[in-house]
Amino acid sequence: MTNAARDLEHGVGPVPVTVCQATAPGKVILFGEHAVVYGQPALAVPVRQVHASATVTPGGDSFWIDATDLGRSYRLEEASPGDPLRRAAELVAERAGLARLPAARLSLRSTIPIASGLGSGAAVATAAVRALAQLVGLALDAAEVSALVFETEKLLHGTPSGIDNTVVAFDQPVYFVKGQAPLPVRVARPFQLLIADTGRPSPTKITVAEVRAAYDREPERYERLFVAAGQIAQQARRLIEAGEPDALGPLMTNNHLLLQTLGVSSPELDRLVAAAGQAGALGAKLSGGGRGGNMLALVTPESKAGVEAALREAGAVRVIHTLVE
Repeated sequence: MTNAARDLEHGVGPVPVTVCQATAPGKVILFGEHAVVYGQPALAVPVRQVHASATVTPGGDSFWIDATDLGRSYRLEEASPGDPLRRAAELVAERAGLARLPAARLSLRSTIPIASGLGSGAAVATAAVRALAQLVGLALDAAEVSALVFETEKLLHGTPSGIDNTVVAFDQPVYFVKGQAPLPVRVARPFQLLIADTGRPSPTKITVAEVRAAYDREPERYERLFVAAGQIAQQARRLIEAGEPDALGPLMTNNHLLLQTLGVSSPELDRLVAAAGQAGALGAKLSGGGRGGNMLALVTPESKAGVEAALREAGAVRVIHTLVE
């Protein structure tokens, strides 16, 4: 137990009055979604153009959670045991050696679209964990934050791989294999992505469960698909670290074909992927759980305006520009 936590537990010393704040970025999976659940490598990068923020204001007579973007405000003890924010608060209290958190108000905001494959749940939980840790004087490194947030991801996604909480907590490109320490990816030459939103929510928990059921029916067939996706992720890492990002285009196209075979694409995603390719993108693929959410297009400075226009014409409700570096 930290000294600050011990004081809070026993009522010794002043109640902290400093407002605690933290932020966390969004994320996209470049390669390896779904296959990563089965032990294959995946690549993911932070998207700092969108983020979640958490503010903790000490005081009051109990602990309140204000989920502003969801229009919800509630006491911690009133939340269901399956509430990810309640879980995040309980985990920080446990880690600090506290029976409960001191009275305060946790306010959360996010510019990350919900259920779109951009890691909104992991980002909100990461920001919350970091702000709450400040409240009780608990020092957490990125790996510790990631481990706590992973527990909240289980409530959101059922059997998550752990990649969302990892890339968001570390805030850097990572090469991830489930059960192993994440490896930072050195981006030898920055490259540009367009992230286009279909406007249709991505039911990650559902798609993960359906892929699991299909795997259980045909394990050998699905294992071959997962291995192929893992090999693509390995190739992509080598190209990024060698400063050859333009060569990622064909790998993106091949990864999308594998995801179509897994049954996790959708007409909206396929339409955006095709539009990006026809407009001059070097490659394109869905990103995340699929059946909705976002897709990625690899572009050059010369092609990005034309590709963005084509994506919007094809139905994208939002297009985010991000530089991977």
